[in-house]
Amino acid sequence: MKLLQPLRQLSDWVNQAAIIACVACVLIMLGISFTAFIYKLATGSSLSWTYSLARLFLPWIGFLSMTISLRYGEHVAMTLLVRSLPRALLTLAAAICLITIGLFGMLLLWYGWTYFATANQVYMVSDQIQISAKFTTVVVPISGAIILLHLTQGFALLEHFIDDDALMDELIGTQDTETRS
Repeated sequence: MKLLQPLRQLSDWVNQAAIIACVACVLIMLGISFTAFIYKLATGSSLSWTYSLARLFLPWIGFLSMTISLRYGEHVAMTLLVRSLPRALLTLAAAICLITIGLFGMLLLWYGWTYFATANQVYMVSDQIQISAKFTTVVVPISGAIILLHLTQGFALLEHFIDDDALMDELIGTQDTETRS
């Protein structure tokens, strides 16, 4: 278990880097779009390359935000079903969920690497701007590796489904103190 602690710290650090990368991608997209807007206002004509260049950042935002949401346990879940299960089945369902997430991460890494390695197309953003498809395809295996790294957090990725008995009891036990007139 001593090996898991440095990996968990690395997972946290990689998650922070992914957040910064997502924010940077959004800011770059906004900067490109704002540039196109200002150019259109100033000249009355449009820049042909702005939309094509801005959309190249969408895969980065999508795939990296997927890993961020996994790390914070904000992934899609069937909360009512999970909360109605007995404790033993809840733990089993959580383990199956983590195994499924691990398989998904391995598939992203394995097939994503092949996808990246064989991507030899060039995006023609404009006559002067050409960007290799490797720029967008590399995010697939990267996100797979990040997902696998986040699995070192274990059940903490799903903790709001496993350890929320006290919260649920508190919510059920509170009385409505709102006064109505």
